[in-house]
Amino acid sequence: MCGRFVLASPPEVVAAYFDAVLGDAPTGPRYNVAPTDDIAGVLVREGRRELDRFRWGLIPPWANNASIGVRMINARAEGLASSNAFRRSFERRRCIVVADGFYEWATTPGRRARVPHYITRPDGSPYAFAGLWSRWSGPMGGEQVSIRSATIITTEPNEAMATIHDRMPVVLAPESWERWLDPTHTDTRDVGDLLVPAAPELTVIRPVAALVNNVRNDGPALIADLPAPDELPDPDAEQGTLF
Repeated sequence: MCGRFVLASPPEVVAAYFDAVLGDAPTGPRYNVAPTDDIAGVLVREGRRELDRFRWGLIPPWANNASIGVRMINARAEGLASSNAFRRSFERRRCIVVADGFYEWATTPGRRARVPHYITRPDGSPYAFAGLWSRWSGPMGGEQVSIRSATIITTEPNEAMATIHDRMPVVLAPESWERWLDPTHTDTRDVGDLLVPAAPELTVIRPVAALVNNVRNDGPALIADLPAPDELPDPDAEQGTLF
């Protein structure tokens, strides 16, 4: 799965990278994006790409309330076409979720607590995660609201990611963006071949400090290199919750 990620690049830079018009995208920078936070995504609107704002955790149109989105931050590639929650979005509402990098937790020799790892591209460019979006309208906080939400599609890990986790986000190559985002491809067989693991060379993995474990923590310190073993916090100390 992908349960935390980083989006620190300025929205103007991200929009230019994806050749998109800048819409109402989050301004950031964020080093600890968590479920239900606002995230940046690219979609096609009126024939042009637009970088816009989504809530992380897809809320299907039929949901009774928005809380279901917390359980829908990821969507398994293998079941999209048959999923009641994701099928319609897979057919007509595909997007790209933008991230500078993402976190996964793994067991490390000599440590009882799982150690967070930060995964990035080697060239520092943003990841283009295959995503789905939906719009939900309903009551929240005593008023009627309309929320555009999104989920990140995951697949089997590549050789690099398999050393720390059994899933990874689907990373779309630039030459695939147009086909993935094109809403006229309503036959999902036209895009299903894109939902494969990224090449191992696109995943640079390094351990980082446990600051990311607490959603209240943010800032560049979260992606700093892991301190020396004798400088690490007590693994049995309270580190906060992952969500």
